[in-house]
Amino acid sequence: MQKIQNIDTTSLEEAIGYSFSDKGILLEALTHSSFANELKARKKYVRCNERLEFLGDSVLSLVASELLYEKFKELPEGELTKRRAMLVQSASLASYAREVKLGDYLYLGNGEELSNGRERQSILENAFEALVAAVYLDAGKEGLDEARKMLQPFVKKELKEMSELVHFDSKTELQQLIQQAEGDFLEYAVVGESGPDHNKTFEVEARLNSNVIGRGSGRSKREAEQNAAHEALKLFGV
Repeated sequence: MQKIQNIDTTSLEEAIGYSFSDKGILLEALTHSSFANELKARKKYVRCNERLEFLGDSVLSLVASELLYEKFKELPEGELTKRRAMLVQSASLASYAREVKLGDYLYLGNGEELSNGRERQSILENAFEALVAAVYLDAGKEGLDEARKMLQPFVKKELKEMSELVHFDSKTELQQLIQQAEGDFLEYAVVGESGPDHNKTFEVEARLNSNVIGRGSGRSKREAEQNAAHEALKLFGV
């Protein structure tokens, strides 16, 4: 228990642009269930971040929805939903967490510590959601505004990266093009991976009836597939 109370979160609070009045709720957001369970076995009780994670997921979804609604004024509901899913997917949340070095502040059980849990995508994703909820609750009546301020730099950066893709949904456009001819079969195949688990680069081929029609790379399979589809569209003159 004393270890949790002595944690220095100054740099983390500076990184997210929010200073907590109640340090306890911040420390709860940083406590993984593995650490709480180890203390429980020694008859010491602390809350893990799972309940905060639940709340943070909803706050994050609302903020992302607001930004998308304002940025893409002409898009229908279905397209907005797709973009929101990309903003709040596991890889994106883990990326946000790494930007503020959230893994350095987590309290993990010995097993998670030894298995490089501070870099595990699922742990970082969940901790980031918990951190969002902690800001939301700590700020009281201003909770949503403060959560929005915290999240906007991350979400806007992700939106910028999306817009820098040559075509946002090349896969859908390519699929619609291919479907015009009966019997053609489009597939995507991962042909290479490089880099550490937390920062991989994927190489993907778009194949039409087993023939390569486009190649692409990206930080995720999704991004690599989009880029491969874009190359394929150029082949068709689109």
